[in-house]
Amino acid sequence: MRYDESPPLPESRSSISPDRPWFARRPALTVALAALAPTCLAGWVLAQVLTGPGADGRQPEGPSLTASHATGSTDAKSSASPSPAQVPAHSPAPGADAQAPTAAKGPLAGRTVVIDPGHNTGNFQHGSEINKLVDVGTHRKECDTTGTTTNSGYKEAEFTLDVSRRARALLEAKGVKVVFTHEADRPWGPCIDERARIGNEAAADAVVSVHADGVSAGNRGFHVILPALVKGGAADTAKIVGPSRDLGERIARNFGRTTGSAPANYLGSGTGLVVRDDLGGLNLSTRPKVFLECGNMRDAKDAAQLMSPEWRQKAAQGIADGIVGFLGG
Repeated sequence: MRYDESPPLPESRSSISPDRPWFARRPALTVALAALAPTCLAGWVLAQVLTGPGADGRQPEGPSLTASHATGSTDAKSSASPSPAQVPAHSPAPGADAQAPTAAKGPLAGRTVVIDPGHNTGNFQHGSEINKLVDVGTHRKECDTTGTTTNSGYKEAEFTLDVSRRARALLEAKGVKVVFTHEADRPWGPCIDERARIGNEAAADAVVSVHADGVSAGNRGFHVILPALVKGGAADTAKIVGPSRDLGERIARNFGRTTGSAPANYLGSGTGLVVRDDLGGLNLSTRPKVFLECGNMRDAKDAAQLMSPEWRQKAAQGIADGIVGFLGG
């Protein structure tokens, strides 16, 4: 038979030649459609079983094949809303804040410590602002200073912020809430009266101001500055002198033991403790507070320690241990 000729229609299946079945005479498209129909029907039935009724309780009218199903796209699958049976019982309700803060945990949860990183690297560019006088109770004093540097240019403000951050991490691991007076997130300052006010307003259980000294070479070691008994104007340290000494003594012991540094050889008579009445940050504080001078940046041996990240971690550990001991942790 030529392909351009149409075969005669059979009168009945019995009259068809047994050598050529009747369906072989149909066009190829007819055969393909006939074979595909059962497959589509089976797929539709399977879709009804798997998907169940629609959201309104009615059975879907027919199968639907989305692009994500056809391609197996994991992105499309992950963005699809799960059916109620697929949502775990503990999943938050739609719109719930999955990042809701949890209460601090640890032996010192509920306690607050303010850490005051001494100075600010921006102070060097804001001389007129930091030279403005502020009231510290008994007298007026500069808002702040630039702080010192090592002979190689490593700034005290860089050192104090790094050690303060390290100490914060250690304290937070104990459950302590830690407040900073600043994080170099402002052009200069804050002024010494504002630093004191931050500790007061936080109702801090302890406040530590972190510094490094800048005296002549050969003078080495650390010292803790304690508030003197001062009363005048806005200054009244009567209630904090005793607890501040306890805080300072604990920090001095732990700092020396952890860092291996000796108490200052140029003041404090080897105790590592010095009492002063001229520091506004102490005079205006109503919370137990001390200053810690971690070493002398102008002495080569002390400076080498202060510039070492490993030593700064030890310094932070000593500070944190002293605070934890003071808080009873």
